[in-house]
Amino acid sequence: MLKLKTHGRYDYSAITRRPDYSWPGGRRLAVHLSLNVEHFSFGEGLGNDYGPPSPQPNSRSFAWRDYGNRVGAWRLLEMAQKYELPMALLINTALYDYCPEMIAAFRERGDEIVGHGRSNVERQSDMTPEQERECIFEATALIEKHEGKKPLGWLAPYIAQTHQSPDLLKEAGYRYMMDWPLDDQPVWFRTKNGPILSIPYAHELNDSFEAVSRRTPSQLYCESLIDQFDELLEESERRPLVMPIVLHSFILGQPYRARQFRRVIEHVLKHREKIWLTHPGSICEYVETLPPGIVPGS
Repeated sequence: MLKLKTHGRYDYSAITRRPDYSWPGGRRLAVHLSLNVEHFSFGEGLGNDYGPPSPQPNSRSFAWRDYGNRVGAWRLLEMAQKYELPMALLINTALYDYCPEMIAAFRERGDEIVGHGRSNVERQSDMTPEQERECIFEATALIEKHEGKKPLGWLAPYIAQTHQSPDLLKEAGYRYMMDWPLDDQPVWFRTKNGPILSIPYAHELNDSFEAVSRRTPSQLYCESLIDQFDELLEESERRPLVMPIVLHSFILGQPYRARQFRRVIEHVLKHREKIWLTHPGSICEYVETLPPGIVPGS
């Protein structure tokens, strides 16, 4: 009999057969906006690109991504301010040296700071266990130093976990992660150091994946976001759900994409009284208050 290898982190659970619960205020759909802001070495390392690999120093690719820190993040910040949108800022900690004023601008409005590695020039999946532990603990310490508290959540650069990542994250004090696109509800994972919560993070409708890999036109991408929202809002009458909206400052921060994305925000906000527009950390804190047996893995 064929025996498949398993991760052992969670058990199968059909979403239609779980206990019911609601988000604060009796709302049924939680929506969080996660903005990835990243920094890269010049002339070396990894990075998204929209063409064939180019010889280093690939100034075109470096500058395209740096546009996100210089312009795109600020454009999306202005949009968030205009529409009173909570944001989660997923940061490479190298940005504290490069452009600390950008992180401060989001901090000052009460946005959540989420760990996103030291730099997207590296991936945890390329590291030894010792190197990965150093990476996670170093990034965590830098966030705590600058923010005055440890981050609640983590997303690995390139969403590239290793076999030991959940154990290391829990050891470092993380209460949730967003690296596993397995569900439309939060799910508790087992680790060697106790449970850690998996909060939904968009893989299918990740703006970087859509724009860079699929070459999806921004109009179609934003129509898909609206369809996703409408379908989840209707389904949430039957069960509580989470809709993540994943942004990258150098992707959605482009003017023509921001123009289309404004349609998505205005559509979502027509239903503001029905939804819980929040941070992923607030979702984690709320789930932690639910009785055991409600959320899968608890």
